[in-house]
Order: sequence, then C-alpha cells, then structure tokens
Amino acid sequence: MQLSLVIPAYNEAESLPELIRWIRQVCDPVFSSYEIWVIDDGSTDSTWEVLEKLKAENTPYLRAVRFSRNYGKSAALYIGFQKATGEVIITLDADMQDSPDEIPALYQLLREGKYDLISGWKKERQDPLSKTLPSRIFNFVVRLVTRIPLHDFNSGIKAYRAEVAKTIELYGEMHRYIPYLVKAAGFSRIGEKIVRHYPRKYGRTKFGWERFLFGFLDLLTVSFLVRFGRRPMHFFGTLGILAFLIGFLIVGWLIYDKLYQLQRHGQVHREVTAQPLFYIGLTGGIIGVQLFLAGFLGELFLRQSPQKHHYVILREL
Repeated sequence: MQLSLVIPAYNEAESLPELIRWIRQVCDPVFSSYEIWVIDDGSTDSTWEVLEKLKAENTPYLRAVRFSRNYGKSAALYIGFQKATGEVIITLDADMQDSPDEIPALYQLLREGKYDLISGWKKERQDPLSKTLPSRIFNFVVRLVTRIPLHDFNSGIKAYRAEVAKTIELYGEMHRYIPYLVKAAGFSRIGEKIVRHYPRKYGRTKFGWERFLFGFLDLLTVSFLVRFGRRPMHFFGTLGILAFLIGFLIVGWLIYDKLYQLQRHGQVHREVTAQPLFYIGLTGGIIGVQLFLAGFLGELFLRQSPQKHHYVILREL
C-alpha cells in the first residue's frame, strides 16, 4: 500500500461526503493503491450512518472505525496509525479546513527519504483572532521548550513514515506534541511545509479557550514524560537529595553555632529547637526523603506496569 490517510472525525456528518469526494479526486490519478481511515470518535450525530452510506456507494478505499464514546483526537490518531497499512501515513482533519490538494506533495517529500515527519504550517490561517493569537503564543512556548523549529505544532495535516507513526504512543491530549514525541522516539528529521488553510464550511469548532490552558499543562506532562518517563528516580531523586542536603546543612549549621557559643561564651543564647530555621531545615529533610521515596516507587511501577491503551471499538467497516 502506497498511502494511508487517517482522519479523526467527531460530529462531521455534513463535511465527510464532500471531503471523501475531494480526496478521491486528488488521489485516484496519482496513487495506484491507497486507503482512507476515518475514525469516528464517538460522534453523537449521523457521522457513522454517513460513513456506512459512503462505503455502500462503492468507495473502495474507505475504511472506518467507530469508538463507543468520545476518547479524543489522540486516541483516534493512535488507532488510525495502528490500522494503517501504507508506507506513508498522512493525517487530515475532517472539517475540510485542511486541503487534500497537499497530499501528493507531502507524499513525495516523504518518499525522497529526507524526513521522518513533515508538519503542515498554516501560514495564512483562516480563523478568527480569538483562535490565531493564542495559537501563536502556544506555538512560541512549545518551540522554546522542545527546541523544534516548527511554526504550527498542532496542525492537523502531517505526513509520517509508517514506522514513525506506529512507534509513538498517543493518549490523553498528546496529539498536540506529536513532533516532540517523534523526536524523543529517535526520529529527528522533522520538516515543515506551508499548506493552504480554508475557512470552516460546516458545523462549528470543537475547541474552546480551555484547550490552551490544558495545552500548557499537557506540555509540562509531555516534557516530564519525555525526559524522565523511563527514569523517574533521576527527577525525584535529584530533587530529594537537594532538599535533604539543604535541610541537613541548615540543622548542621545550627548545631555548630550552638557548640561555638558554648565554647566561646559558656552559654547558649537560643536553643537549636527554639529557632524557626531549625524547623525549615527539618522540613527540608522530610521533603527530601519523601521525594526520594516517590522516585523509588515510580521506578517500581515502571518495571511492573507496562503502558496499555483501552479504547473500545464498537464497529469497523
């Protein structure tokens, strides 16, 4: 199989027929073999009925999966990647804001062998300022944290080599940081291509302002998992040792100061336990021990609990 298209869809019954026709107009003359995987992410409208109708209307390359409930875009992409059989996998959003006309160029760039992942850059984005401004701030912060020079991390249109897409683990809201996860998995050849972006034609956006707050929280999670997900003791143990040493030095200094006063003056102005600094040092030691134990428990869980994904699929075409 030359190409697999993976399209997460949530309540996109209106746009899917036109999107599938558009994809076929682009792909039929170019590819001898390709497949279209539409992942119905627990839609509450007639999305699945539309997919069944499209399949019945002799759409030979269409495949579809229906989730039992809405798991999110990361889950849809993960299942789509596992189902795909093409040498190149390209993702699109189902709202028709991503142009299928970009598919041949993205495929060709991947086949040249210079990239593991190509991310679309919606340079001229057809969205209101309420979406574009927070998105620019978000992408700026992610560039600083990940050190990957992409302009649009959360772009729905991306192209992958098959082995790259099948390697990364997606759950929660990890789809926003796919380039970072790809880099962490050892695939560092990440490129970018300017793509055309269209205004939304049907329905309304599924995302609100809260996604940007959650996005930054997810960035902290992903950064921690990438750096310390396989070695939690390195993070918690380091912090624990630092906290314990600070507490130990504070208490040690207070004891030394008491002995010095006894030797020099024969009396102590203030007992060690009567000084607030003593309790700060004691707290530092306790926190240090707790952090060290957290790292130790993390290592135990990591050794005994391999990560699993539990997504319930109701039907498959």
